[in-house]
Amino acid sequence: MKLRLLLLLPLLVSTTACVAGDDSNGTSKINGSVHVEAGQAPSDASSVNGSIEVAANARVEDASTVNGSISLGDHAAAKSADTVNGGVSLDDGAQVSGNIESVNGALKLSPGAAVGGHATNVNGHITIDGAHVGGQVETVDGDIDITGNARVDGGLLVHKPDSGWFHFGIDRDPVVTIGPGATVNGTLKFERPVKLYVSDRATVGQIVGATPVKFSGDQPPAN
Repeated sequence: MKLRLLLLLPLLVSTTACVAGDDSNGTSKINGSVHVEAGQAPSDASSVNGSIEVAANARVEDASTVNGSISLGDHAAAKSADTVNGGVSLDDGAQVSGNIESVNGALKLSPGAAVGGHATNVNGHITIDGAHVGGQVETVDGDIDITGNARVDGGLLVHKPDSGWFHFGIDRDPVVTIGPGATVNGTLKFERPVKLYVSDRATVGQIVGATPVKFSGDQPPAN
């Protein structure tokens, strides 16, 4: 899966729905946050200028916003989560059956969380701590930490930045750390220079485009 303008299509669809007016059940807004309580099961939770908060044990279909973060509480569930300006976080045991996506924002998966599809951003720290990603982890300028017995089944892809819409001129090499007990299956492909640290207790697939620095102990050497 490539980073693409199609990333914005779900957001544009939800924005169009929002402009028509807030939903009667309060799960779609233009300005303001949306909070889904446990026991609620709306088809979608969306905003243009506001965050999406899905409480512990609550469920939604698609969670999307333009300017705001998305958070899923403990054991909450969604089919997808996407934002343009904001992070996406999954607390302990939260599940997204499809993709999580951000343009400018961090992705954070806590222990026991699971994403069935891809975890994608352009700018922002990606943290996968004891969680599972069934697809690929992708970024352009973000650092990546895969720790705490986490598993990524679809490999890693760090895209080459270009002069297009997705790159904002950040002049640094991303830092990618695969910690003790972590597993990254598939290909780890790097289209740009990175600092890649791989624990001697991690399991990784084929590495293309980078030379890993092996480390022992809990943390990589200081940069």
